[in-house]
Amino acid sequence: MAGSSHGHTPAAWTGVIISFIGFCVAGVFMVAANVVGFWAGIAIVLLGGVVGLAMKAAGLGMPKESAEMAQARARAGQAQLS
Repeated sequence: MAGSSHGHTPAAWTGVIISFIGFCVAGVFMVAANVVGFWAGIAIVLLGGVVGLAMKAAGLGMPKESAEMAQARARAGQAQLS
């Protein structure tokens, strides 16, 4: 998969960064035994997913691969194996 640009989009980076911040917040409050803070962190994690999907819908994500491109990729892969 190193040849593809999987996940290298503003939508993916933003969603992951927000989710990571939420994970850190939830972890700190879990250690501090603060239930409300923990669930706030979990809400931030989910918000990261929503923001990533919204940015993808706005055109900042990876475009879907066409059927022709998928067939060409499969043919190229078969040619490399022969």
